[in-house]
Amino acid sequence: MKKYYLTTPLYYVNARPHIGHSYTTVAADALARLKRMLGYEVLFLTGTDEHGQKIERASKEAGKTPLAFADELSAEFKKLWEVLGISYDDFIRTTEKRHTDAVKHVWIAMEKAGQIHRQKYEGWYCTPCEAFWPAREIGHDDAKPKVCPQCNRGLEEIQEDNYFFALAKHQDWLIQYIEAHPGFILPESRRNETLGFLKNNTLNDLCISRPKSRLSWGIEVPISADHVTYVWFDALINYISALGYPATGGRMQRFWPADVHLIGKDILRPHTVYWPIMLHALGLEPPKMVFAHGWWMVDQAKMSKSLGNVVNPVDVVKEYGIDAYRYFLLREVPFGSDGTYSDAAITLRYNVDLANDLGNLTHRTLSMMEKYYGGVIAPDGAADADHALRKAAEALPQTLEAACDRMMFHEALAEIWTVITLANRYIDDSAPWALKKQGKDAELMRVMSSLCEALRVIAQAVWPFMPASAAKIWHQLGLEEPDLVSPSFAKVRWNYFRQPTLVRKGDPVFPRRETILK
Repeated sequence: MKKYYLTTPLYYVNARPHIGHSYTTVAADALARLKRMLGYEVLFLTGTDEHGQKIERASKEAGKTPLAFADELSAEFKKLWEVLGISYDDFIRTTEKRHTDAVKHVWIAMEKAGQIHRQKYEGWYCTPCEAFWPAREIGHDDAKPKVCPQCNRGLEEIQEDNYFFALAKHQDWLIQYIEAHPGFILPESRRNETLGFLKNNTLNDLCISRPKSRLSWGIEVPISADHVTYVWFDALINYISALGYPATGGRMQRFWPADVHLIGKDILRPHTVYWPIMLHALGLEPPKMVFAHGWWMVDQAKMSKSLGNVVNPVDVVKEYGIDAYRYFLLREVPFGSDGTYSDAAITLRYNVDLANDLGNLTHRTLSMMEKYYGGVIAPDGAADADHALRKAAEALPQTLEAACDRMMFHEALAEIWTVITLANRYIDDSAPWALKKQGKDAELMRVMSSLCEALRVIAQAVWPFMPASAAKIWHQLGLEEPDLVSPSFAKVRWNYFRQPTLVRKGDPVFPRRETILK
C-alpha cells in the first residue's frame, strides 16, 4: 500500500486557537481524507509546542505552572479539532517523553559529530519571537531604537554563554538542494524568498540553547545542566520524534521522509533553512515538500490579539455550521495567498455555492425521484448514458488528487463544482418533467438515474472537505455510510446502483441563509 505522511506545525500554546490554526489543520485534514479514499496508508500528525519564554511568562500571569498551563491550552486545541472533525492519526506534545528523549538524542548525536559548539554570544535578542538577530538584519542606525525584523517590537542587547548549531557550513549544500528540487518549497514565491535569503546573506550558526538563569521551562540540554533547548530546535524534531526516532524501523522506516509539511508563511525560515540542515546533519532526508500558506486578514490587517480582530472558529461554526466553515477556508482563496475574512464573504459562499448549487441539486433530484419513481433508484438505470456529466464525474478522483498534490484546494473544489454545475444544467436541458409528460419513460429513467449517479460521486468527492454534509447526501441517496469512504473512489464506477435503492429525502442539506453574522 502506498504511504502518505503529512504534518501541521506544532501550535504554540501561549494563547487559544484561532482561525489561522484551523486553516492549516482543515487543509491537512482534507488532504488526509482524500488520500485515504484513494487507497493510501496515511499518517496525519498535529500537536502542540509547549516550551519557551512566552509560555513560561503566560503561565506565571495565569498563576499556573508551565505544565498545567500547557495541559489546559493543548486540550483547547484538541477540543477544536474535535469540533471541526479533524481526523488526525497522532497528536504530539513537546512535553511528552517520546519527544524529549528524541531531542536529547539529537543533541548528543550532533555534538559527537562536531555539529555543535559552545561560545559567548553578544548581540540583539527578541523575547516575543525568542530569537537572536544579527546586526545586518536590524540596521546600523544607532539613532533609532533596535526593533525585531519579524514582529517590530523592541530588542534587548544581551551577553550569554550558549551552544550553537553549525548552520553556516551547510549553506552551499542547502542552496544546491533547493535548486535541484523545485518542488521542495512551495508556492514558488516562498521558494524564491528562501533562495534569495540564502544567496544574499551568510548564515550565522544557530543558537540552540538558553541559560537556565534566564529560562527554566524547556528540555534540559543533555551535555549541560545549566542550559535548556531553544524552542525552535526542540519543536522541529517533532516530525521525526512522532515516528519513533532514533529508532530506524517501524514508523520511521515506513513514513520518513514526510510527503508534506503544511505551515504558515511566518515560520518559513525555520522549516526551509534550520530544519533541512538539521536533518542533513543527522544523515536524514529532508521532507519532500514544505508548503507555506498565506494569512487570513480582517480589514486588510493580519489577525492579532493586540488588534482585537482575531476570529474565533467556534463562533463561526455555531452560526454557519462546521462544513460551511471548512468549505469557506479552502475555497475562498488559493492556499498560498492571503485571504480576507468577513461575514459577508462566508454568507455569499454559503448561499451561492452550498445552498443554491449543491443543496438545490440534491433536493430537486431527490424530490423528482420521489415524484416519478416513489423514491426508488432502479438498478443500472444509467447503463447506456454517455454525456459530459458522466465524463466529468468519472474524472474527479484524478483531478482532485492532482490539485491537492499541489495544495490547490480551491482548484479541487472548483473541479467538484464544475460537476455540480453540469448536473444542474443537465436537469434544465433534459427537463425530466417534460419527459414524464411526454411518456418518454426510458429516457426519463436514464436522466434520473444519471443524476443519482452524479450525486453519489459528488458526495464522495465532497467528503474530504465537508464530511458531515457528504454523509447526509449519501444517507439521502439511501446508501450505507461505510461505502462513502471506500478506496474504490479511486476508480469511479458509473453504474453503482446494482439493486433497487430507496432514497430518503430529508431537509435541505444547506438551507438558504438570509442573515449575516454580526
